[in-house]
Amino acid sequence: MISLGGLFSSDMAIDLGTANTLVYVKGRGIVLSEPSVVAYHVKDGVKKVLAVGEDAKLMLGRTPGSIQAIRPMREGVIADFDVAEEMIKYFIRKVAKRATFSKPKIIVCVPHGATPVEKRAIRQSVLSAGARRAGLIAEPIAAAIGAGMPITDPTGNMVVDIGGGTTEVAVLSLGDIVYARSVRVGGDRMDEAIVSYLRRQHNLLVGEATAERVKTTIGTARMPDDGRGQSMHIRGRDLLNGVPKETEISQAQVAEALAEPVQQICEAVMTALEATPPDLAADIVDRGVMLTGGGALLGQLDLALREQTGLAISVADESLNCVAIGTGKALEYEKQLRHVIDYDS
Repeated sequence: MISLGGLFSSDMAIDLGTANTLVYVKGRGIVLSEPSVVAYHVKDGVKKVLAVGEDAKLMLGRTPGSIQAIRPMREGVIADFDVAEEMIKYFIRKVAKRATFSKPKIIVCVPHGATPVEKRAIRQSVLSAGARRAGLIAEPIAAAIGAGMPITDPTGNMVVDIGGGTTEVAVLSLGDIVYARSVRVGGDRMDEAIVSYLRRQHNLLVGEATAERVKTTIGTARMPDDGRGQSMHIRGRDLLNGVPKETEISQAQVAEALAEPVQQICEAVMTALEATPPDLAADIVDRGVMLTGGGALLGQLDLALREQTGLAISVADESLNCVAIGTGKALEYEKQLRHVIDYDS
């Protein structure tokens, strides 16, 4: 039996990520997870969208001159306004095919470091994409809720959300942020580090898609114990004579390539710990630090952080979906979490 309430309500929570966008529908959970990529071609100065999400991602780095495939989100905020709006519209339509009775209420998560202008841009995009009301929630709060942390208790909780464009480090207590900082380093920066390492050390030019595959297959934050670790074959263009070539890359080389972004994440955590009030810092020693976001899946990142900080570091169960689940819970339990959702424009 379909409840009519469910048909009329299509309220959504959207995790607008630099790399992936996830949509959570009230009462149904996460119904869509696609790359934040849009492909369009320009004709007479007008952008016409050709593909969004998975289909557009396949075109990244492979388009002819007449077509552009771009990611409208950069470092967690909107970089290309019109294209982002088209992307949000597409995802909302894709999810809300059945429920067309009313305009949905939509909650979107934003990086803690987003400026008022960036927040207004996100809210505007969501409203013009057809939302009745647009609420914003800070990403670290959503990540902590999604990871199941008791953020409404009067104890300190530390969450490190490593996304595609930014890493957010936050200390939460009593349902709000005590301290947070956002560093512009995440999965994208790791991919770039691998690309530039291969260019420097092997004179091999690879695309971002290849770098991402290296990161997800054998990426590691620590040197392997045997000094080499696993290896994989990659293909790219030889910079010396311009022909395509194949080479082998080992885990030790990837660890070396990723040393700098990993170090920046470690430093962000250390800075946050230094700025945390002493009583909350004592709680964090007891409870440890929770890693969320796609970047938390980088091999042995928890160990690398543990060596730097001496704290217990754990990775959330569904770290990729934490922010979307947390934003969705804020939608489901709006009365209890009213204070963390910002509705006024």
